[in-house]
Amino acid sequence: MASAAPDHDHEPGADPGFQAGELHFEAPDGVASLRGDWTLRALTPGIAALRRRLATVPSTARWQLGGAGRLDSFGATLLWQAWGRRWPEHIELSDERRQFIEEVAAAAAHPLPMPPRFTVIDAVVLLGAALLNLFSHAGDFVRLLGQLLLDLLRLASRPREWPLLEISANLHKVGVKAMPVTALVGFLIGVVLSYLSALQLKAFGADIFIVNILGLGIIRELGPVLVSVLVAGRSGSAMTAQLGVMRVTEEVDALAAMGISRTIRLVLPKVVALTLAMPLLVLWTSAVALAGGMLSAWVQLDLSFAFFIETLPRVVPLANVYIGLVKGAVFGLLIALVACHFGLRVAPNTESLSTNTTASVVSAITLVILVDAVFAIATRNIGVPI
Repeated sequence: MASAAPDHDHEPGADPGFQAGELHFEAPDGVASLRGDWTLRALTPGIAALRRRLATVPSTARWQLGGAGRLDSFGATLLWQAWGRRWPEHIELSDERRQFIEEVAAAAAHPLPMPPRFTVIDAVVLLGAALLNLFSHAGDFVRLLGQLLLDLLRLASRPREWPLLEISANLHKVGVKAMPVTALVGFLIGVVLSYLSALQLKAFGADIFIVNILGLGIIRELGPVLVSVLVAGRSGSAMTAQLGVMRVTEEVDALAAMGISRTIRLVLPKVVALTLAMPLLVLWTSAVALAGGMLSAWVQLDLSFAFFIETLPRVVPLANVYIGLVKGAVFGLLIALVACHFGLRVAPNTESLSTNTTASVVSAITLVILVDAVFAIATRNIGVPI
């Protein structure tokens, strides 16, 4: 509710401040007069005492509101409740202020309706909306993938049109710049995994099997998944945000107006770069993680570096390295496609940009875990010594 116009004016641009609202009641004359500003800001410090004073004013009192300064909806509601939700028999106030209090009273008499109860039908509607939204995303994702395949067929016959500079720039951003953080996280994960495994293996006298645990766990599973989660949060979100900002600033539409394919110039370089960089990042991170595990095994179990390096290729078949590299390429392809998909779906507003960036990271990580489960089932008899 808008505030009523004040009884006195102030110069534009000046800060008039405020005067705390006061109530003066003279018992012999039965006159209750208001002073100061009756606004939320002015009344809040002493609201408890003011409520008690309003409660002591009899219903037969004569109210004089001419001396009050500003009056907002809070002050009007406070007075209306003190009057018992009806006009006093004797009251002096301006027509403008009377109209304002009547508006506040009318609003208080018609409270907002209670929200309807959540029923089974509402649950079905929400489920249907989620499924339709999922089908919409799936359709756009398939269209994007199909367009990329068509672009690759076109570029195969026109090698001069390959966006090599864009691919090189993206390869540097998603690959080279990601090496420090992946190495740090990989090293710490290797140390922690080796330390926890050593505590259990020492209890059973099976110290040498720590090489098997670290080798299979890091090279086959932990390395690709760990790198994928880091890349999805780092590079995937950056890709979505970049495409989203271009959507907001209408740069994507400008490319289409100039006859330039957005998939060749914007999407294809990101997809190719991340697909090529991910296997190398997986190999790099797995090597650093094994180095951290080897260091921790030397400290905890007194296993020499030479024994660890000599035993590792014997207990971990080379097929596990190939599986890890293939996982890295597939995960990189999926992360880039998901990031570009959500980036191109950004509407021209900042709220859509933040929502799609968050959805991109969550969807990419979820998809990586699901595909990793499929890989685990499909390759359960490959590279695992029995």
